[in-house]
Amino acid sequence: MFLRISLPSLKSANPLSQNNKNTSIGHFSCKKMNLSLRLLSSELTCPTSEAMQYKNVNFLLSKPSARVSCFINKDVCNRDGRNVRVSCQLMHDHLEESYERNKRLQMSLPKQDFVRTLLIDNYDSYTYNIYQELSIINGVPPVVIQNDDWTWEELCYYLYKENAFDNIVISPGPGSPACPEDIGICLQILLKCRDIPVLGVCLGHQALGYVHGAQIVHASEPVHGRLSEVEHNGCQLFHGIPSGRNSGFKVVRYHSLVIDSESLPEVLIPIAWTSTGTLPFIGSKVSDKYNSREIQIDQSIFVDPVLPEVGDRSSNIIDYGKTRNAKVLMGVKHSTRPHYGVQFHPESVATCHGSQIFKNFREITDDYWLRFRSSYKKEKRANSDAHMQVSSASRLYRDFNRSISSDNNAADRPRKENHGDKDLAHNNTDIKCMDMFNMVNAHHASTGFKCLKLKWRKFSHLAGQVGGAKSIFCQLFGHEAENTFWLDSSSTEMGRARFSFMGGKGGSLWKQLKFRLSDQSDGCSNGGGYLSLEDSEGSAKTIFLEGGFLDYLNKELQSYRYDKDEYEGLPFDFHGGYVGYIGYDLKVECGVTSNRHKSKTPDACFFFADNLVAIDHKNDDVYLLAIHEESSSMTQWLDGTEEKLLSLTGSVMIDLERQYFRPSTFSSRNAGFTAEKSREHYIRDVKKCLNYIRDGESYELCLTTQIRKPIEALNYLGIYLHLRERNPAPYAAWLNFSKEDLCICCSSPERFLQLDRNDMLEAKPIKGTVARGATEEEDEQLKLKLQLSEKDQAENLMIVDLLRNDLGRVCDPGSVHVPHLMDIQSYATVHTMVSTIRGKKRSDVSAVDCVKAAFPGGSMTGAPKLRSMELLDSLESCSRGIYSGCIGFFSYNQTFDLNIVIRTVVIHEGEASIGAGGAIVALSNPEDEYEEMILKTKAPVNTVIDFE
Repeated sequence: MFLRISLPSLKSANPLSQNNKNTSIGHFSCKKMNLSLRLLSSELTCPTSEAMQYKNVNFLLSKPSARVSCFINKDVCNRDGRNVRVSCQLMHDHLEESYERNKRLQMSLPKQDFVRTLLIDNYDSYTYNIYQELSIINGVPPVVIQNDDWTWEELCYYLYKENAFDNIVISPGPGSPACPEDIGICLQILLKCRDIPVLGVCLGHQALGYVHGAQIVHASEPVHGRLSEVEHNGCQLFHGIPSGRNSGFKVVRYHSLVIDSESLPEVLIPIAWTSTGTLPFIGSKVSDKYNSREIQIDQSIFVDPVLPEVGDRSSNIIDYGKTRNAKVLMGVKHSTRPHYGVQFHPESVATCHGSQIFKNFREITDDYWLRFRSSYKKEKRANSDAHMQVSSASRLYRDFNRSISSDNNAADRPRKENHGDKDLAHNNTDIKCMDMFNMVNAHHASTGFKCLKLKWRKFSHLAGQVGGAKSIFCQLFGHEAENTFWLDSSSTEMGRARFSFMGGKGGSLWKQLKFRLSDQSDGCSNGGGYLSLEDSEGSAKTIFLEGGFLDYLNKELQSYRYDKDEYEGLPFDFHGGYVGYIGYDLKVECGVTSNRHKSKTPDACFFFADNLVAIDHKNDDVYLLAIHEESSSMTQWLDGTEEKLLSLTGSVMIDLERQYFRPSTFSSRNAGFTAEKSREHYIRDVKKCLNYIRDGESYELCLTTQIRKPIEALNYLGIYLHLRERNPAPYAAWLNFSKEDLCICCSSPERFLQLDRNDMLEAKPIKGTVARGATEEEDEQLKLKLQLSEKDQAENLMIVDLLRNDLGRVCDPGSVHVPHLMDIQSYATVHTMVSTIRGKKRSDVSAVDCVKAAFPGGSMTGAPKLRSMELLDSLESCSRGIYSGCIGFFSYNQTFDLNIVIRTVVIHEGEASIGAGGAIVALSNPEDEYEEMILKTKAPVNTVIDFE
């Protein structure tokens, strides 16, 4: 018997442990024997008649109303050399229409103003792009549940007793419809809900084929983040959309598995298929030659004689050449039911006419319910709609239990735990607002409100006169650099960044926070960790945070009260508050269930900065800011710092350069960094990633590693100053936590997430990097090569769609947009491909909610995010620690600005470490990926070596 444990409830520290091989733990359940054989091997554990013991685990109805039989057709080669093909044929015995819908009457009713959708999330990272589209098109946001949130009985209750939904959309997701943990309740929906309009996207499309007997096979090649032109048959789902080559109907594809069109049963009708091979996104616009060109992929990327030695996941090899140029099935519909599926992603930012497909599905739904209405007339009341727009499934569970407790044993109904941002996975309305209100009030009842007052002074056009930001920091804070911070916009060209903030140990409100996850941390709901606090007087204490660090930070920020009039006139949003970093392992507070590795450095460190200096690089202005509690007055720091500031002169920098920068006079490169993984090991892991991608487990995996070096006691501030000269960056940072023997020298070019005072969220992911050229001509050629690279475009597009999803969780419907897609930005050592995503924060979510919805940054994980992070945890040999996390501020006024920690030297307890990596996609070449990873370490490595 299989246990029904959903992916986000994964408890095992090592999901690949041999101890888990006989149980269904997360998505590794039916994959332990051999993931690559899950679909295509005779050893596959399929849901057969013998395995249908699901009465209490809800794979199918407890009633014996369906039986499942597996059969094998010879077609493709497994590791034993035998040609096999596996499909699951579901055969119906006396299938009855649920409840009273078999009593439908044909009747004509007016169309409604809105359509209510149940959106099933298959743990994908693009579901909330669909959510955003449907919210506008339907006139009301859909209700989102994950594919194992509800039992079949609960689903039936809301579909048939409450008549709560008009249609269902099944999201994309990792894995295969042949694996119960990948598809959850979706197969039952497609089998049983024959009288409700259903649209399946990607994995949902494959599931529609699978339940009716079609075979799911590997595609001729994995296609992720790439475009194809599509031809269709003009059915209602594609009404008003052009068709065929050069028609303008280009779609984004994220898949490595497909429905085998030759196995399509008569009950399913093909409605769309590719009319061209893959096309680059930008290249198709700037060069016509790409429009008719088939992109030829090096087959050695997918079929490599070394792969069988890597692990048994790679033992199933397919001859891609036979079907490379064949048309791929892109859409199907059921011949008698209102069920549709599309293999491509209509919600992608680069899909043409994607919104029209969702509009057409709404029309299909409206038309269906106009023709067929139940005899008891389905009511659409405004309060019914409000009832369904809830923050989580828990309220629906409670309602369900009260309504049908007499018919079902609630003890047999499994429950899921809420992890991290789970509440954000549903529509947040009055219930969440009330919960948050109660939470904040409870906190205030015990600690009281913190009423803060702000005082600030402006010095126009002063920065340049005193030597700039570097001079100001070094002379005000650098002599005793302990417990100091500098959020440093050292690259302000092209408007990349405008402000820098700096400070040291401050006034009475200053404090330092250090957080370490407990050894048992496997999620914020029951893991928690230890928070150490030290105040300005040196008093220290340690407390256990059961809810985790981000929960604590959220409560702290919610407790502050302030007068907005006090910062009118300030052009920036940081007015004091928390400055520091969040380490990568705090992903367990954001939906991930476990960390395989433990960080040597604290998982989060922050100062509460009550005094700071801000520099406006655009206008050359300097600001001094101080916050204090309402009952006190603080001008001493302002007066003293003003006096020091006005006495500074640029000439002092000559002495500072001599003090902080003493480059090596001998070559120390032979005593360089030691890599966590050798070149061969890293390339082998890249190939493993390609196998995961080929098997549909991920679209993109950001594989990373670390290099380390013992380092003597040096002037670490000098290392940072040299790094900012060698590799200036818009989101650079210096952090010194002296009690932790921890210095962070960061030259990051990437913004993770920003929330401004107007409640606008912005992310700026970087995907695609190439070295600068030696000459101007070579430099321009390399820049153009990056811009036209289909591989880099695919990397960038996948992360853009992921960030749109993450912002879509917490932003107003229709507000998420992409003002800049795949721009090329140039830095001292590299060209990069950068996109910008923005959205308007919903009024019912907090600043920390926004971070939890998007952390860790998608550019450092891959997509789908949850599955990708689990896979990466199994591949990477150590914790990323601070690397891949974020550095920045949380202002007491609920704004924040955070970077992605890359291009960074972390100096901790006498060791310097540098993390680096890159996105692995289906088009990746393992050797090239290794070279790109090394390129990203160049600037920080050379900086450290210069100071030995």
